[in-house]
Amino acid sequence: MAHHLQASVPVNIHLTTSIEHEGEKEVFELMLSGEFQEKNGSFFLKYNEVQEEGTIQTVVKFSDQSAVILRSGAVNMRLPFHEKEQMNGSYTSPHGTLAMSTRTSKLLHSRTYNESRLEGRLQLDYHLLMQGTAVGSYTLDLLFKST
Repeated sequence: MAHHLQASVPVNIHLTTSIEHEGEKEVFELMLSGEFQEKNGSFFLKYNEVQEEGTIQTVVKFSDQSAVILRSGAVNMRLPFHEKEQMNGSYTSPHGTLAMSTRTSKLLHSRTYNESRLEGRLQLDYHLLMQGTAVGSYTLDLLFKST
């Protein structure tokens, strides 16, 4: 496998999200299947989540300094991240659009290729604000492996 993946590679994704707010901590884990692609120095992970409202397509685009999570379908969300900077995004549901912003304290990613296997990880630590109000500090840990 070349180190530049123009084609998408099927991956298994293990997504762990921790949310801390006012002393309470919640952890959510999801096992998903998706695909990974490398394009022009950026990396893309794509997966679908099935929720009560319907299916949500998610694309996580990341590079050394920044990342963005794009969700479309039952909800539409654009959530950008840049280490040490506050970034503005939005969340649109049938109930309307909310302004969201992130303050990212950590953005790390790594990936290794050996023979025909790919393994990678994206970690994001950020504070999330909705309409200017802090709603918690989030840790997102995304592990992916070629199937």
